Amino acid sequence: MAYALVLVPLVAALLAVLFPSDRGRPWLVVLAALAQTATVLLALREPRVTGLDGWLLLDATGKLVLGVTTTVFLACALYLPGYLRLRPERSNRIFCMCLLAFDAMLALITEAHHLGLMWVAVEAATLTTAPLIYFNRNARSLEATWKYLLVGSVGIALALLGSLFLAYSQLQASLGASLLLEDVLRDAPHLSKPWLHSAFVILFIGYGTKMGLAPMHTWKPDAYGEAPGVVGALLAGGLTNCAFLAILRFYRICFAAGDGAFARQLMLAFGLLSMTVAATFMARQRDYKRMLAYSSVEHMGILVVGIGLGGAGIFGSLFHMINNGVTKVVLFLAAGNIHRAFGSKRVEDVSGALRRVPASAALLLAGFFAITGSPPFGPFLSEFTIVRQAFGSGRYGVGVAFLVLLCVVFIGMGAAVVSVVQGAPSAAARATDFRDDFGTVAPIVLCIGVALLLGLYLPPPLERLLNEAAASLGGAS
Repeated sequence: MAYALVLVPLVAALLAVLFPSDRGRPWLVVLAALAQTATVLLALREPRVTGLDGWLLLDATGKLVLGVTTTVFLACALYLPGYLRLRPERSNRIFCMCLLAFDAMLALITEAHHLGLMWVAVEAATLTTAPLIYFNRNARSLEATWKYLLVGSVGIALALLGSLFLAYSQLQASLGASLLLEDVLRDAPHLSKPWLHSAFVILFIGYGTKMGLAPMHTWKPDAYGEAPGVVGALLAGGLTNCAFLAILRFYRICFAAGDGAFARQLMLAFGLLSMTVAATFMARQRDYKRMLAYSSVEHMGILVVGIGLGGAGIFGSLFHMINNGVTKVVLFLAAGNIHRAFGSKRVEDVSGALRRVPASAALLLAGFFAITGSPPFGPFLSEFTIVRQAFGSGRYGVGVAFLVLLCVVFIGMGAAVVSVVQGAPSAAARATDFRDDFGTVAPIVLCIGVALLLGLYLPPPLERLLNEAAASLGGAS
């Protein structure tokens, strides 16, 4: 089962290269996504999924991330035939192949328990997404791709250096150097503390770059703004969550070494900084796709703030990872539909979306309320859990700052979204060919339905998995 999680999308990627028809190839991605979803559901039911002598192991936290990334990929795959039908001028061979290879690397990251193998999988996921960002093949998408690769390369280089520091902390303690997670956790109390602290700081910055935390977020506005909406959804709900998982692996080592407080302080600082930077840039943002990039920066900050608070905040952070992932699909795909209908990403050029593409505009509005923590959607519960932990643990300053920043983001994002959906569409917008249809709307409805369900009811199997994952990180429900 551990091998099938990676091999199913990899084999499909090879078939996508060999498949002769541009029109039929997106449906191959759909079939592969359905097959991968079935494989993941079987894996989630298994008490132990392992392979390569322990290098692959699907633990509770990995299962959570795998479930989120699989749901995100399935929704994007269902959206893909309708989207690529609108782009007949572009060959989709490389696009579909890279999508499937990316899905395979996400699965590998979630089950990689050798920290070196995880590093390789994160870098491979980055490389497979670069052609996806460049799909539009214009000057701005080329610039965004290069920025994504260059900034990401710095981050992954730091992550490699941090991994070497971690191995050296073992050597300094006269322990055998091993990057197998179980070995490091076993030896964690005996690791050299100065080298361990240095390793965590460098690793946090390295994988935090992939995650898009401020100030390492500079690739996000360009990449999210210039990539197709389906690619933005996969980056926001897939790659960033896997980078977060990588950080959690190393946080777990620090916690096992008795240095959880040191790691949590660092995460609190960067989390609040990310939320502050996002709120600042969203206050007057006029490009609604770049606005979603800063929203991702904000929510990556929320994730690490939850871990930094500890206790129930860890449960809230893991729950928020799920809510943010599915809600970002709603926002990016709905924004992509509106972009196709109006031919512009600028707020001043887009108005009356509710009249021009009513389904997509309504879903964008619903996604806005969901992602800003409005009830009855799932993000409200996860953010409320984090805020409650802040005040319950006496971190009143953190709790107040958290709430104030959420309010600033709500106002800034709301101004842009309301401007887009209300009003009357221009004559140029009414003349474009794009219309809402089942293929480009149904996947978005599926994801907003999941976000709504998680705000009203938490399925017991998911709650058990969240509790298990939180407990492994020293948290509580």
